[in-house]
Amino acid sequence: MSSLDPYETEPGLSRRAVECVVAALLGILAVAVLWDSYERGAGWSNGPQSGFFPARMAWILLAAAVVVFVQGLRAESRVVVTWAQLKQVFSVLLPLTVYVFAIGYLGIYVASAFFLAGFMIAFGSFRWWAILAASVLIPLVTFWVFEMQFEVPLPKGPLEAMLGF
Repeated sequence: MSSLDPYETEPGLSRRAVECVVAALLGILAVAVLWDSYERGAGWSNGPQSGFFPARMAWILLAAAVVVFVQGLRAESRVVVTWAQLKQVFSVLLPLTVYVFAIGYLGIYVASAFFLAGFMIAFGSFRWWAILAASVLIPLVTFWVFEMQFEVPLPKGPLEAMLGF
């Protein structure tokens, strides 16, 4: 590594930690699938029982998780992502998660308007009229294209119900 490499000096998540955590999560998932598969029946009596194939896949996933965990323990401790980079990822991931949940309550068009406006305010230096225009026009055009032209219904909320859609 060169002395100018930012990963050399900045703190963050190491490759070892990331690989071990991901392997542990996959191992937990595999154990949960195994538990459920054997509860349903994972044997073979006059054909496969309902948990037969999921159990086989879960055993393969568990074996892979163990291999990845052992490799993770042996991996170098180099920083994969700095805390500053991770903060940028979460500054997008958290609002996106809120947006996805808001779709269920507000509908995709109203949630999209709020999402667009929020991102334009948070990450851009846009004028108020540009924010307003984009956050209103983009969902309206999307509604026109999907609902009116393609006749593909997307999730709607109380505003669309009030307007008769």
